[in-house]
Amino acid sequence: MLQAARTATLARMELWLTQLLQWLALPEFGLSTVFVVSFISATLLPMGSEPAVFGLIKLNPDLFWSAIAVATVGNTLGGMFSWWMGWGSRKVSKRWSNSAQHVRALAWLEKLGPKACLLSWLPGVGDPLCAVAGWLQMPLWPCTLYMAIGKFARYLTMTAGLLWVFPG
Repeated sequence: MLQAARTATLARMELWLTQLLQWLALPEFGLSTVFVVSFISATLLPMGSEPAVFGLIKLNPDLFWSAIAVATVGNTLGGMFSWWMGWGSRKVSKRWSNSAQHVRALAWLEKLGPKACLLSWLPGVGDPLCAVAGWLQMPLWPCTLYMAIGKFARYLTMTAGLLWVFPG
């Protein structure tokens, strides 16, 4: 009986996710799709937002600056969400806080301060970096500013580069 309930729940979740993705794929929801994908990709979930931004701009070149702005805002808010997760998880991490790598990484981040969030655009390390900034209780607004600068530069550079490489 429990197995049947789990199977039914998974089927409903799969149907819901499929419907959500179909809805977000509609052309009239392009910018909202870019926002959602950019937000989610800035969390610790493994997802990239660049294909969504590039695809929207490729289909609608007149949305270049709008898509860059929406992606930057969504990705920055996702980075802020990661910062809050890190801030809240500080107590949980005391178990492994004495390792040599951990101590070196923290010393480096504390030395750089919020400016380390400029690197939040890096694949693989950027999203956890936002969480660690929160864990270190670095000030939210300076971190947010540096996240936004780094993420804007990434979207602008990558999208412009892809448009240059794959014109028309």
